[in-house]
Parts: sequence; structure tokens; C-alpha cells
Amino acid sequence: MARRLKPGKQRSASSRAWLTRQINDPYVARAKREGFRSRAAYKLAEIDDKYHLLQPGARVVDLGAAPGGWSEIAARRVGPRGRVVALDILDLKPIAGVEFLQLDFLDETAPAKLKDLLGGQADVVLSDMAANATGHRQTDHLRIMALAEAAALFAREALAPGGAFLCKVLQGGLEAGLLAELKRDFETVKHVKPPASRADSAELYLLARGFRGGR
Repeated sequence: MARRLKPGKQRSASSRAWLTRQINDPYVARAKREGFRSRAAYKLAEIDDKYHLLQPGARVVDLGAAPGGWSEIAARRVGPRGRVVALDILDLKPIAGVEFLQLDFLDETAPAKLKDLLGGQADVVLSDMAANATGHRQTDHLRIMALAEAAALFAREALAPGGAFLCKVLQGGLEAGLLAELKRDFETVKHVKPPASRADSAELYLLARGFRGGR
């Protein structure tokens, strides 16, 4: 049975809709029960269950990591022999098995600092980044695609040959261009939509595997 918001506070229609969806979302409830920082953790877990990106001992970079749900999953799956480095301009509360750089990943010093922490190149680069929503579909699409393209450039510099890149995009047209670019540098590229991504959302993930190395 769907739960309703308690009356009292003045909220906008969009705010009421978002809050109602949150309190009735089984993934939100599950994240609270299982101690994850966000429901987004299950998106990565479901993708990894199918595609096996996070191998024990792997070196992983999580771009725009806060609040840390993806880093939590990555650290658990690569285990103590692996390395996970989270980057964000926002602060991140400590996570066991995760090293944190409070740094814009576009900063020119970021790749060198990252390689120092990882002890080399990354096996996997993750990006679940999204700009703050404006409510205007095309504007939001453009903003998230700009982040995805920047993350892809970073991945090309940070990844070891054979590595994988996973990033969030929104359907809207421009994702096809990024898909074509990635196909030049990776052996396989595809769209994936895990069950934890809401069915009515335009959210998709681009998964690129088998990095061919810098050119």
C-alpha cells in the first residue's frame, strides 16, 4: 500500500511528487536497512552482477562519488587487494577501503594524484554524476552529457589497456555521439539500464569495455 506525505508543510508539486516517490521506493527502504548511503548503490551492484566489472584486486576510480554509494559497492567487491579512489568537489564521509580526493576531476593535477594513490593506471572508471536538475528536459540532457563527455576524456587518460568505463547519461539524442566516440577506443560499448533505475526515468548507463589504450 502506497504511503502518503503527512500534511502541514507547504511544498511545491514537484517536491511533493519526489518525496512521495522516495517514501514508497523499495530501493530507498532497502538502502536504509542494509546501511548503504543511497539507493544508487544497487544500480552499480546490479550492473556488476551481470557484467563483472569489479574483480577482486581491481583498481577503481569513482568520479563525483558523493555521497558514496558506488564507492561502497566497489570497495566490497574488489576486496582488500584492490584499490578504490573516490573523487568529488564535495566532502565525503570516510568509507572503509576507499581513499578520497576532494578535488575536481577536471583539475590538471587530478590524473597524476590519482595514479599515485592507485599505484598505476585504473582498471575501471565509474561516473554516476548528474548536474542539478532544472526541470527542463533538454537543458538537463545537455548538462549531464557534458559531464559524461568530460568523464570519458578522463577515463581515456586514466585507464590501463583492457579497462572499463561506466557512466550515467540521459536519453535525448546526444548520447549517440558519445557512444560512437567510445566505440573507437573500446572493444565493446553498450547501453545498460539496471532494474534499480526507475522505469519512468530517461536515465541510462554507457558501459565501455576493453580499452584499447591511448592513441
